[in-house]
Amino acid sequence: MADKIRVLLTEEEVDQKIREIAEEINKAYEGQSVKLICILKGGVFFTCELAKHLTIPVSMDFMSVSSYGSGTTSSGVVKIIKDLDEPIEGENILICEDIIDTGRTLAYLIEVLKQRHPNSIHLCTLLNKPERRVKKQVHVDYTCFTIPDQFVVGFGLDYDQKYRNLPYIGVVEL
Repeated sequence: MADKIRVLLTEEEVDQKIREIAEEINKAYEGQSVKLICILKGGVFFTCELAKHLTIPVSMDFMSVSSYGSGTTSSGVVKIIKDLDEPIEGENILICEDIIDTGRTLAYLIEVLKQRHPNSIHLCTLLNKPERRVKKQVHVDYTCFTIPDQFVVGFGLDYDQKYRNLPYIGVVEL
């Protein structure tokens, strides 16, 4: 039986908000360069779309950091699966995430990256679920959408590796 998915945010809404966030980032980093750190796998769609609208000098690198098991439940254990390819010392870092939920993964990741002595670390997310936050110290600098505590898919977000390719954000009705 196929999963039922209800549209939460349309493709047009997502595109417009990413353009707005890109403008904010362009202003904040005017005259500077920034390294986008895309958090795999889910962050690829958001990071690439965001990068298309940035007018400042940009480089990119990728990390895979996980706290999810199978399905919809976080395991609570954070691990780096793929680390950065390049050093980040002295660089302006913008972590690009598809969704921030409990904050465990990002709290861990930020501490790891701080030890590498970048000039700055900021956080940008497509979706933010602050009511689920366990790690309150995670400060999100750029948020496209704040959403309720629902399990969402599309635009890089998956349910058991399915639905990443949807051009909108949908809620899986289990």
